Amino acid sequence: MHNSHDLGIKTKDYNWYFTSFDKRGIFCFFIWIISEFNVPLRWKNNEDVLERLKTWMLPLAMLSGGIFYSFFSLFSFLTPYLISVMLLITCCRLSIKEMRFTRLHAWMLVVQVVGSVCVYAVLCPFDALLGEAMMICVLAPTAVAATVVTGMLGGSVSCLAAYTLASNLCVAIVSPVIFSLVGTQGEMSFGASLWYVCRQVGPLLLLPLAGAWILEYFIPSAHKVLKSHQSISFYLWSFSLTIVVGKTVSFIMQQDSKNYGEEFLIAFAALLLCIGQFAIGRWVGRRHGETIAGGQGLGQKNTILAIWMAQVYLSPLSSIGPAAYVLWQNSINSWQLWKKRKKEGKV
Repeated sequence: MHNSHDLGIKTKDYNWYFTSFDKRGIFCFFIWIISEFNVPLRWKNNEDVLERLKTWMLPLAMLSGGIFYSFFSLFSFLTPYLISVMLLITCCRLSIKEMRFTRLHAWMLVVQVVGSVCVYAVLCPFDALLGEAMMICVLAPTAVAATVVTGMLGGSVSCLAAYTLASNLCVAIVSPVIFSLVGTQGEMSFGASLWYVCRQVGPLLLLPLAGAWILEYFIPSAHKVLKSHQSISFYLWSFSLTIVVGKTVSFIMQQDSKNYGEEFLIAFAALLLCIGQFAIGRWVGRRHGETIAGGQGLGQKNTILAIWMAQVYLSPLSSIGPAAYVLWQNSINSWQLWKKRKKEGKV
């Protein structure tokens, strides 16, 4: 694993209290929230408030993490636990009995795994940091939220749900090998490095799947409760996004030598990669009659997991790639949804 000396990071004694800037910022932030979500004046019921809040949740989470990074980065140890809980809640919505795995899923897994290795192999000789950032953006599994977007776009939810499960299982198996070969745990042998990654990534992705299956068959009442409260994972996702953005900004701000050109290059490359993955996914999906599911399966990534894996197993600054990818994939999906609504005459 990387440490602060290897990365050239200044070791600062951050305390749990905000700076005076943070205090003023948080005061203004909450005043804005109160005025923006003034229920008696603007909305008739709580559902309107929640819908309004969901619309603003992504930018608010990223802004909060970016502005108050010194505070939120302190909670980075919670990220793997939040990811596991989110996956458990989401997996309770997926019924394994209804899933059908097809040749399309196999081809998409090939693109995901082989593509990540190829991207790294091509870029690493020129820019190792860029190579790591792009590799994790390709290797990252499909976001569970992609099934929702697929349904909104008129695609096959069951098809993408099956690939989401397969994608997460594949990453749990393949990522320890890839991270060990990349050699970020330089002081370890390959076997020790492989075991180190396996014992962290494996349980993180596999236990929620096993837990959802156990609840479905042995504690159906608990499974039903989690299945009917899917919105919880959305708010956990927002909090996780705030934390990982805060951690990423913290790494950037603590560098001894700030290379903003490299960071902008990674963010721009993430945009090109995002467009490319959506396009390739749609092309592969079109050949199997699942254009929308294919695009979402390869294009919309679990960026929270990607950022966490980059910060733990790769150069922490490579997490700028998936952090920027969050913006690009949501921008593309927003455009696709707007285009569909316009076509239906709702805009």
